[in-house]
Amino acid sequence: MSNPFRYPQQAALRDGRVVTLRPFEQSDVSALHAFFQRLPGELRRFAWDRIESRIVVETWGANIDYAKVFPLLAWSGSSVVADATLHRRDHGPLRLVGRIKWLIDPEFRAVGLGSTLINHLIDVARANGLRHVNAMLISDIEADAVATLTDLGFESRQLVGYGADPDGGSHDMTHLVFRLK
Repeated sequence: MSNPFRYPQQAALRDGRVVTLRPFEQSDVSALHAFFQRLPGELRRFAWDRIESRIVVETWGANIDYAKVFPLLAWSGSSVVADATLHRRDHGPLRLVGRIKWLIDPEFRAVGLGSTLINHLIDVARANGLRHVNAMLISDIEADAVATLTDLGFESRQLVGYGADPDGGSHDMTHLVFRLK
């Protein structure tokens, strides 16, 4: 995945704080793992990956491939406060579709950081010739994120009982799609 943007970049949030955006690098493993450990247990519980495991984060750091996953971190000082990723396939019918995921420190929510990260990933997706980006969110737990993406122009469709929590309980999921072209 090519990246026409220069880093680091500064982003001003609605509350006046400024964060620094830049792609994840191998040297960021400890800071990213520390960020995941600071997240409330309920957020970690529903993450797509076992982010509580340092080995998982170390594996990401050792296998960075920006053509498959573009990982963007937001920093406040020396701490990671958000992690957003754009995933893509290199072949097959979904090769022109990117999937986005993100986690944000609760102290940095509702100040525009989520929209900033998503818009940045949309720009990266466009620059790489993707036609769509999509996200799959837990409808009730991530209702604020569903609202943010809907406000940004994503089309949504709710899938009743499509997801499951770690205990096997059923959860409705919302599939959101944004057309880039």
